[in-house]
Amino acid sequence: MAGGGDQVKLLGTFGSPYVLRVKLALSFKGLDFEDVEENLANKSELLLASNPAKKQVPVLIHNGKPVCDSQVIVQYIDEVFRGTGPSLLPADPFERAAARFWAAYIDDKLLASWIQAARGKTDQEKTEGLKQTFVAVETMEAAFKTCSKGKPFFGGDSVGYLDVTLGALVGWVHAGAALYGMRLFDDAKSPLLAAWLERFGALDAIKAVLPDVDRLVEHAKMKQAQAAAAATATAQ
Repeated sequence: MAGGGDQVKLLGTFGSPYVLRVKLALSFKGLDFEDVEENLANKSELLLASNPAKKQVPVLIHNGKPVCDSQVIVQYIDEVFRGTGPSLLPADPFERAAARFWAAYIDDKLLASWIQAARGKTDQEKTEGLKQTFVAVETMEAAFKTCSKGKPFFGGDSVGYLDVTLGALVGWVHAGAALYGMRLFDDAKSPLLAAWLERFGALDAIKAVLPDVDRLVEHAKMKQAQAAAAATATAQ
């Protein structure tokens, strides 16, 4: 499948940016893989056995051995398949450390606050989440300027680790615009990221794995309806 007799299986679920991040890394490396859709309401024995600590997706199973956590998986893919496709992590130790730092920032600050803005239990939680989201976007705008050194991608002339990390949000950025009439990366407030989004989204490796935006919108509406129903049931 993945070349050289490697067997690669990805346990994931539709709509997860963490799962998409792994798919992007596999796509840029040109690796074939078995895409296994998990039902998180009824998790498979394979998922439970592969990630007993967190019981979450994504899980990459490479030649029978499971690797968990999206950022760890992307780094693993880059290291194990070093001779296949482009290198994602920088060769320079300082730049590699910086990429890992900003990748953690994306998850801990940007993505976490954006999820709070979308799924907060109260209007106050959602408002605060949105506020913190745009603070994080402003920070990432400055990070792009530093990391890219005036070139098209975080990785410079070609896509790198941070492009894959943040690129997992591309579909949701478009879905958010369709749902709320608001873009996460705005031409006026974050022009560098807005331009990066268009360049990154136009790449063939992205198009190969990017979920359909209309389906993402419907998926978000379904999740919102489920959350509202759960909140109503709790209140009764």
